[in-house]
Amino acid sequence: MDNLHHVVVVGGGAGGLELVTSLGNKLGKKRKARITLVDAGLTHVWKPLLHEVASGSLDANANEINYRAHARKHRYEFQLGRMSGLDRTAKKLVIAPFYDEDGAEVVPERHISYDTLVIAVGSTANDFGTPGAQDNCLFLDSLRQARRFHKLMLNAFLRKNHEAMQGAEHALNVNIIGAGATGVELAAELRLASRELPVYGMNHLQASDVSINVIEAADRILPALPARLSAAATRELERQNVKVLTGQPVSEVRATSIVMKDGTELPSEMTIWAAGIKAPAFLAELGGLEVNRSNQLVVEQTLQTTQDTDIFALGDCAACPQPDSDRPVPPRAQAAHQQADTLFKTLCNRLENGKAVPFVYNDHGSLINFSRYTTVGNLMGNLSGRSMYVEGKVARLFYLSLYRMHQVALHGMLRTGIIWLMDRISRAMHPRLKLH
Repeated sequence: MDNLHHVVVVGGGAGGLELVTSLGNKLGKKRKARITLVDAGLTHVWKPLLHEVASGSLDANANEINYRAHARKHRYEFQLGRMSGLDRTAKKLVIAPFYDEDGAEVVPERHISYDTLVIAVGSTANDFGTPGAQDNCLFLDSLRQARRFHKLMLNAFLRKNHEAMQGAEHALNVNIIGAGATGVELAAELRLASRELPVYGMNHLQASDVSINVIEAADRILPALPARLSAAATRELERQNVKVLTGQPVSEVRATSIVMKDGTELPSEMTIWAAGIKAPAFLAELGGLEVNRSNQLVVEQTLQTTQDTDIFALGDCAACPQPDSDRPVPPRAQAAHQQADTLFKTLCNRLENGKAVPFVYNDHGSLINFSRYTTVGNLMGNLSGRSMYVEGKVARLFYLSLYRMHQVALHGMLRTGIIWLMDRISRAMHPRLKLH
């Protein structure tokens, strides 16, 4: 086994987990290569769903994948830990010690040898150094953060409901900084929560008592997407009584308020930062590999890092060039999915001394989901290259299919069908919101 070519993938997000699944099914199963996944957590939840976990409309326990169980089924190995260093000369990566909740060391620092290394560690929120953001904002970069958000949200509703019972001031002010897809979709999910929770006993707090603001520094929400889609999203948020504030950079975040660049101060019991992303900071000091200003690893079109042809990067942590654009591939789930497919072909070729496959990004469009209210988006035509605007049930169907495609890549068609059926049964038997 030790003589087999060893592929190590760091990061079990959408792209990383799909890659090790494909490699394990083809190379690990036939003992043509040794495949190892390294991740700091024990389970995987599709990152585009974290805002639903935060609001309680999705039960993470029913949708997470245990890496150890998945590894056994798909013939790869799993190592629990966070990558902390890299020795490119010895071709070893360093895994930091793992500690339990009490701070006791469970597993000491380890070194893992590799023949091919793939870095797929995703991204984190970029607060752009805004004063007070780190101390006073909630973030949705991980499942742990989403679960913490959910508990804080329930406690905030419970507290305001009690204040309403006492006849005291009980307005709940929620501000979401950043109006990209995450910020917009989170606003819709929180509005749903404000309307659903009174059904479950918090009937002194009304949806109208919950003020939700979406704040965007650009002149429109969803600035990276077509203007028509932005306008439709704005109308839908306003229809749901979510206030949209554009052209409003935030200069400071305080414990109970946020301060705008023009000096306006808005009260805020809950402040969520959803503006901008960057790759993890440790990549900037990783074995001399080239990074850009956002800490992303700079890669060639083959996804190989510019300084080392045995190290690849994919997903949000990679700055991959596009042939006909001066901008890198956008940090989106569909890009990570496509890169995983391309890199799978490249790594299979490497075992036969074949060539690396250049990555070509195909934009299939964008879909924005407004919880159970509606979905809007644009779909790119593969033949004409033109986009088609969609909304309502048709758009919702396409949106749901994105997650199912991810599940098919991880479980296969039959198992995904069973999971879909179990989801339908679960929704029929359980409350529409997770209440604990």
